[in-house]
Amino acid sequence: MRNLRFPAILAVLSLGLGLAAHAHAQGGANATERYGVWRLRSDNPPPYKNIMTYAAHGDGGMSIEVATTNAEGNTSVWSYVTMFDGVFRPVEGIENSETAVEIVTERSTRILNARNGSVYQVIINTLSEDGSRIDNDYVRVDADGKITRVTRATYDRVQEE
Repeated sequence: MRNLRFPAILAVLSLGLGLAAHAHAQGGANATERYGVWRLRSDNPPPYKNIMTYAAHGDGGMSIEVATTNAEGNTSVWSYVTMFDGVFRPVEGIENSETAVEIVTERSTRILNARNGSVYQVIINTLSEDGSRIDNDYVRVDADGKITRVTRATYDRVQEE
């Protein structure tokens, strides 16, 4: 059983409801608009980079791969799949990790990240109206469900050449 206590649930639901008020739900996230390659906006000098790749998976699902190169040039890759049904599935490349994804609106999803059975992070992933940007709002929670940190990262679509 995942450990996510009431205060964090309340905060995440409030954030999700606020996002829903700004976007009209159409019965499901349009995953195909997310397909492709996305680069994290960053002021870090090369060789640093963080690339997210979204692709079709199964019947209506999506695979997500994140490849990162740090400042020293070391790379790491991790990935997961989702059917947008809120079911936790393993994260390949991160031991004892799993992720569940749910639809909030046609442009937003809620991602729950867990390690060793406890949710430690909730991400609201929002696709911009023009489809060129993804904003991830990261909500970190401690073992008691208390919010400890909130940050945002922006990814820009990488255009095919």
